[in-house]
Amino acid sequence: MLRIREYKALKRTLAKFCGCIFLNLLFVVAPGGASAGETTAAASSTRFDDVVRYISKGWDVLTRSMSNCQTVIDPKAPEQSVLYLPADVAENSAVREIENKCHIKIEHLPAVIKNIGAVDINKLSAPHGLLYLEHSYVVPGGMFNEMYGWDSYFIIRGLLRDGRVDLAQGMVENFFYEIEHYGAVLNSNRAYHLTRSQPPFLSSMILAVYEAKKARGENDLAWLAKAFDYAARSHMLWNQEPHLAGNTGLARYFDFGDGPVPEVALTDNYYQQVTAYFMQHAEGGHSYLAGDKETATPVAWPRFAVTLCPVANSPWKLQCQKVENVGLNGDYYKGDRAMRESGFDISFRFEPFSAGTHHYAPVCLNSLLYKTEKDLEHISVLLGKSAQAAQWKERAAARAQKIQQYLWDAQQGMYFDFDFTKGQRSHYDYASTFYPLWAGLASAEQARLVRAKLSLFEQAGGLAMSHTESKAQWDYPYGWAPVQLLAIEGLRRYGYNDDADRLSDKFLTMVAENFRRDGTIREKYNVVTRSSETRVEVGYQVNVVGFGWTNGAFVELLNQLKHTH
Repeated sequence: MLRIREYKALKRTLAKFCGCIFLNLLFVVAPGGASAGETTAAASSTRFDDVVRYISKGWDVLTRSMSNCQTVIDPKAPEQSVLYLPADVAENSAVREIENKCHIKIEHLPAVIKNIGAVDINKLSAPHGLLYLEHSYVVPGGMFNEMYGWDSYFIIRGLLRDGRVDLAQGMVENFFYEIEHYGAVLNSNRAYHLTRSQPPFLSSMILAVYEAKKARGENDLAWLAKAFDYAARSHMLWNQEPHLAGNTGLARYFDFGDGPVPEVALTDNYYQQVTAYFMQHAEGGHSYLAGDKETATPVAWPRFAVTLCPVANSPWKLQCQKVENVGLNGDYYKGDRAMRESGFDISFRFEPFSAGTHHYAPVCLNSLLYKTEKDLEHISVLLGKSAQAAQWKERAAARAQKIQQYLWDAQQGMYFDFDFTKGQRSHYDYASTFYPLWAGLASAEQARLVRAKLSLFEQAGGLAMSHTESKAQWDYPYGWAPVQLLAIEGLRRYGYNDDADRLSDKFLTMVAENFRRDGTIREKYNVVTRSSETRVEVGYQVNVVGFGWTNGAFVELLNQLKHTH
């Protein structure tokens, strides 16, 4: 039984956490003979029941299927909707049924794709069409009909936590289909994404599904063996040109396409905004502008007229005079596309507007590849392939050594991206510094030093991506669920459970408070104001409702928080 003094303290703590008023009778006796600590944990776990119920129901709302007309009909151009099949896959009865029922056009891709980037999407009849997938999948939010690469890992974590193992496995099987027929795990199954991938989480997805199946009594080594082959094939993308970061032995992000990305509409002023910025900030770094003398710039790429006019209220009575036309060059567009493969679209992490993304060996990507190599070592052991396990262990060790050489800054006590074109590390403080902790490649001392930098990122609602207010969504003051989960799990891995608990509680309560205000869960949050009301000025301005990876991270962080009390 709780003593009166202990009870009053507990009541004040609970009231602070959930904003409730508790009747004195409720906690006089710990139910079932539970200890005071167990009672506190039980009360904590019920603080978010309304959010958890919403998330559980939301998986079905966010699920898409190629047999559903609402999935395959393009909301932007329903009369031009196209579903693409791989060139070497016959149109079966199920596909013909989709065609007839949904009144869409079925087309085959023009060639068999062995490697990503093999198809010129500009020559497709409808580059915005969906690419066929065999299984149902969960999309990030309500405005999407396509399955995304790295979003799906966090979605799968949430599905597995909710017991939706079959749906999660189907999503992983869809990625096998993409590797087999589209050349890689794609940014998404849209035709215009046939030129790029996304951060490599496939091996993590595979092991999460395998362990979930094993927990329910299915030690499916046959499936794991099939999955191992696809994970190894996916890994190859990042270990050959053009995804190599110079001679560092590390990888970079790279898109096989050229010029403006198709998802930026002709009416969008984004590239005009970028051009104006680089005209006003010509100092240092790479040149990303193309003037009149650069005749190699394709006509279809946006060009802008530069004109000199007297300022308002000027005493000079002069006519405006055209100076030149200006646009962005091919190097910029390569960086812009690579930035979108990184998933961090948009920040100023890889130079302004991340225009230099393809010039860097990033902390995030190479940490994930180290994790992939360790996963493949682990899977090899499970499959009894000792020789392959030794090879993957050696590859992981080699990458870890390169990461320590190029990306670790002992003086700053943080990991930074490395510009291999200049031979120097970035000094842009970014939350990706926690990725090596999640991947387990940091030493205990390195983890201690990174943990000491929490104050650079920690805010009232969790971790901000940076402390640079660039007006872009992947910078200050915004925080994102996937990075919260990776950073917190990284801290837990090295024993910093108090920090992990504190950050978890900040993020969970922020999401819950906003949910109770407007009934939604969002893509991103302002972690300074603890609000889903965002004011993004650079790039994507909409804060999408859904939201798959926020849902997944929420239930995972909540589960981990329960088990630490």
